[in-house]
Amino acid sequence: MRITRIRLFTLRQELRHSFETSSHRKSGIEHILVEVTDEEGRCGWGEIATPSDPYFGAETTATAWEIATRYLVPALLAAEGDEPIDLEATWARVRGHEFAKAGFSGAVWDLFSRRRGIALAAALGATRDEVVAGVSLGIEASVDELLGQVELQRAAGYPRVKLKIAPGWDVEPVRAVREAYPDLDLHVDANGAYPDDDDSAAVFARLDTQGLTMIEQPFAPRELVAHAALQARIGTDVCLDESIVALGDLRTMIRLGAARILNIKVSRMGGLTVATAAHDLAVDAGIPVWCGGMHEFGIGRAANVAISALPGFLLPSDVSGSDKYYVDDIVAPAVTAVAGRVQVPRGPGIGHEVLVERIERGSSRTYDSADAAVRDAALTRR
Repeated sequence: MRITRIRLFTLRQELRHSFETSSHRKSGIEHILVEVTDEEGRCGWGEIATPSDPYFGAETTATAWEIATRYLVPALLAAEGDEPIDLEATWARVRGHEFAKAGFSGAVWDLFSRRRGIALAAALGATRDEVVAGVSLGIEASVDELLGQVELQRAAGYPRVKLKIAPGWDVEPVRAVREAYPDLDLHVDANGAYPDDDDSAAVFARLDTQGLTMIEQPFAPRELVAHAALQARIGTDVCLDESIVALGDLRTMIRLGAARILNIKVSRMGGLTVATAAHDLAVDAGIPVWCGGMHEFGIGRAANVAISALPGFLLPSDVSGSDKYYVDDIVAPAVTAVAGRVQVPRGPGIGHEVLVERIERGSSRTYDSADAAVRDAALTRR
């Protein structure tokens, strides 16, 4: 498999409802889409789902564009191999920048499975025909507004709701939701916003009484010892997200007992190959996993659905229908959930038609390796 052309598109889509976490509020999402073309003219698509700002992690849309055009595009164009892992090895020297790598990994996997005429889920080793979806709700202006959002998602059939929390917005809203919905599969996500101190310990002790499925990423990413200590003193399962970037991080989590659940974000871990390996390692250790999201558009969301069909994904994943976040999607059919369940596509690759003209028309920035090659040749002649 030889990649002969790569195109990049920066596309922004407005959210139906603004979304606030412990770090900031956002009303729209800007991601970079990756199209790779092989020597036979087949195309594969991936999504670089970086946030625009360096709050979730160090990467942003701007840094991803620089790494993609300067390092990943040239590496992939020079590569040959029959398997995605062979092509991914060409950028192994690039440290970090997992989100950028994940977009290229997704495009390569999509192309790989399309060339073989099989679904991406099947190529990854998936066993399910459908996956259970949950929803993630941001911080609202009031508890009443939060309860309204929970009711909307419950009415839509989603069986699990995740609440974003932050210091000052934690015990009260969680208790209100639990009282209103005593049987709801409910968990909270702090995005590492809490310091490891006595005040935080008191908050988590009170949350421990609310029958939560998990408390996700309470402390900063590198605070694995603090997470282990918290897990040892509360009954609620701790789940790690930002802390687990590489397989070595996962091994450390397991050895320390820092968490009992793993959130596998394909983007955070650098792509489908590493994310699948993390799934396998977690399964061997008896740790249930679920797929987290980054407000992906249809391309990245379809890849998340595919990996969520692997057997170790025992908890609802953040693969809710695109219509929860966006008016229009960039794939057809759009990713949809019925009664909280998403069907795993059976068609080749991600199983959706990519709406290329819409992407081209709506993008604020584009890159084409074919045009870049012409420019480079002209500069060389000078």
